[in-house]
Amino acid sequence: MKKLARDNRVETLAVQITGRVQGVGFRVATVRHAHMMGITGWVRNAGDGSVEALLQGPHDQIDRMLSWLHVGPPGARVREVNSREELTERRFDRFEQI
Repeated sequence: MKKLARDNRVETLAVQITGRVQGVGFRVATVRHAHMMGITGWVRNAGDGSVEALLQGPHDQIDRMLSWLHVGPPGARVREVNSREELTERRFDRFEQI
């Protein structure tokens, strides 16, 4: 990871997706979609049955990624997507499943 330059206009959001989102290929599809969108960060399953992600990128790309997360891949049934800004000086090089 690199340090985020102060003048760089990159947003970082912590996201939690609830619903039928585990066991349906949600994380793999999220990685694929993030790569297509140019988003960096990570995605993982949470112990409560939700999926958590950290998204980093320009505002418009983050918005498009959030819109996709509200739907997810076929087989998923997204109930809710909650996000909050994450203040960090770190910059991710890629998007990965952890």
